[in-house]
Amino acid sequence: MTVTSADPFAAEVLRDPLPLQAELRDAGPVVYLSRYDVYALARYEQVHAALTDWQSFQSGAGVGLANFRHEKPWRPPSLLLEADPPRHDAPRAVLTKILGPRALRRLRDPWAAAADDLVDRVLTNTEFDAVTALSQAFPLRVFPDAVGLEKEGRHHLLPYGDHAFNAFGPHNDLVAKGEPRLAEVAGWVNAQCARERLTPDGFGAQIWAAADRGDITHEQAPLIVRSLLTAGVDTTVHALGAVLYALATHPDQWKRLRDDPSLARVAFDEAVRWESPVQTFFRTATGDIDIAGTTIPDGKKILMFLGAANRDPRRWHDPDAFDLSRDPSAHVGFGMGLHQCVGQHVARLEAESLLTALARRVEHLELAGTPIRHLNNTLRAWQSLPVRVRT
Repeated sequence: MTVTSADPFAAEVLRDPLPLQAELRDAGPVVYLSRYDVYALARYEQVHAALTDWQSFQSGAGVGLANFRHEKPWRPPSLLLEADPPRHDAPRAVLTKILGPRALRRLRDPWAAAADDLVDRVLTNTEFDAVTALSQAFPLRVFPDAVGLEKEGRHHLLPYGDHAFNAFGPHNDLVAKGEPRLAEVAGWVNAQCARERLTPDGFGAQIWAAADRGDITHEQAPLIVRSLLTAGVDTTVHALGAVLYALATHPDQWKRLRDDPSLARVAFDEAVRWESPVQTFFRTATGDIDIAGTTIPDGKKILMFLGAANRDPRRWHDPDAFDLSRDPSAHVGFGMGLHQCVGQHVARLEAESLLTALARRVEHLELAGTPIRHLNNTLRAWQSLPVRVRT
């Protein structure tokens, strides 16, 4: 087994993780990261196996570097992300039903109209920042409405999610940066999870109704609403940023989407594979685990490199290419198995709505300047994405 002192959370690696990912893949099925005393999986085969074996690779001890067997979480753990069966089962079942096909059918037309309206307003300019104008603006408009949030204070959602995903890594400068505002933004988010703060027609009210039926407890309901607000905003914002960047830098693929807007969902999933907005998650060994001849001891943390798995040439042909003729459906960008992202179909509908509206109106899309990365311990994201369009 290869041992490395490399730091996957160093600023230069977060800015460009691809070289380290390739190094870890080439080093073997399991690599020991001595700096953090954790075991790393970077190949698709091992990452996929770990994601689908919740019995051996535990989420309940935290999906970040902190080990909840020994350390106190900074907030009550997520009932979706940081819990295993049987504790995970009822919240997952409730959300799966609430975010299921019926909800998507109901949202399709209003979200398409909202996307049309937003794109019409944005295209009054030929140059704009696609992050603020589109990838942030659209989810922050439609998703909080669907949850049932009040209009005032929604600007707290992104900094809260940014800190939550930073906190899955070590306590570095990125975590420290979010701490001064944490009480304010977390206080607002937690307050929105109360029944009386939610509109009666949204996902949040349906979660509380499930508690009234006894499907979940009333103590679980606000934590499940919080999970929606944490995982349902940032990941979609950054996935939309990823697909807009991919399309702006691949004019042939933009033309392909223009010619066939039904490729919008393929474009979104291919961008999630290609950029992997969620780069890493941890698991904890529930016993001594043998992986390809390496024994990971009980209780040790295991860092899964989702981004590395999604570009593993052992699994993908020409993995560094962004290609709409590819079937990207096996990517691990939304996780896999029992803990796979429960809101992924909602994110796909948001992407489909926005990309379809753009493809109908924009003939040519290109970068208008140098994009700037937003650094996060877990997420791969853009802070700024200047683009130029021709309609």
